[in-house]
Amino acid sequence: MVETFEIELRRTGRVVTVPPDRTALSAVRDVLPTAESDCLRGECGACVAKVLEGIPDHRDTVLSERARQAGKRIILCVSRSATPRLVLDL
Repeated sequence: MVETFEIELRRTGRVVTVPPDRTALSAVRDVLPTAESDCLRGECGACVAKVLEGIPDHRDTVLSERARQAGKRIILCVSRSATPRLVLDL
């Protein structure tokens, strides 16, 4: 896992940096304030996003092991990145 990573929001082309002391969701909300969420504990799946590039570091309890292995979704409120950059369908 990398400590600081970037998230590219593919639909807007915006890029946000996620430092170790912030969640991916909070960084995304800097440029996309309407990003959905609910529990903020990785338990509900409301903040799920489609991963287009990069490898998520899953820390949620929502995704199945099969979904985690596929690496096509990320729960933004708790998960991070195993690569320096994630590209999301946001």
